[in-house]
Amino acid sequence: MADGVNRFLGDTPGRVIVKLLVVSVIVGFVMAVFGWTPYGVIDTIRDFVLDLWHSGFAALGRVGDYLLLGAAIVVPAFILLRIFSYRR
Repeated sequence: MADGVNRFLGDTPGRVIVKLLVVSVIVGFVMAVFGWTPYGVIDTIRDFVLDLWHSGFAALGRVGDYLLLGAAIVVPAFILLRIFSYRR
């Protein structure tokens, strides 16, 4: 049983708790220095995802425009090249 717990945690439970405490103090200190809060971080991530979501669909609309513009040149050129290479 202890081997399974150690394998799951990556080390003994005592050492894992000490590592988590040290990292938690460091992260808490950095967050206090910058004035960050857990809710602020969550709100920032949520706003980032929403902005990415909204701008992503706008970018897809632009990609569709670019596709149509490019296809107006590429498809006829492809057809002409295939016709000219067919005669050989």
